[in-house]
Amino acid sequence: MSIYVVDSNVFIQAHRAHYPLDVAVSFWAKVKQLAYEGKIISIDKVKDELYDKNDELEAWCRANLPDNFFKNTDEVMEAYTQVIGWAVSKSAKYKAAALNEFLDANEADAFIVAYTLNDHANRVIVTHEVAAPNATNKIKIPDACDALHVGYVNTMEMFRQLGESF
Repeated sequence: MSIYVVDSNVFIQAHRAHYPLDVAVSFWAKVKQLAYEGKIISIDKVKDELYDKNDELEAWCRANLPDNFFKNTDEVMEAYTQVIGWAVSKSAKYKAAALNEFLDANEADAFIVAYTLNDHANRVIVTHEVAAPNATNKIKIPDACDALHVGYVNTMEMFRQLGESF
């Protein structure tokens, strides 16, 4: 069974738009359950993105996710180099700002692709981003995944694949 590597936008968009913490309690209980079962994980760069706002979502994550939920990306530098190599090879296609954002070592996108690529047979990215192969202003996670043969799904598809409901 695959392990699902969750992008920060899954948490942020769920909290802000669809599943507020105070209303959609069963959604967040399911996220917590899947995290403790090891079916979903994330990476340190996503943690940095979630833990920089000092808000209700950060408080929920700190209180409800297991200590080992956010994995260290130091071990995936070879895969990261491959992801960065792909992005640089597309530099004629993307605007400089898009490439710079994707290459920024403080941003999670390239690292989440690299972390998943490092064990792509057993890991799948969960993101709300959708492929935009003709876009020039942002490198989307799904476009990098398609190029590097990394699996990705949205949140609801992850729940379906896991046979979960809430």
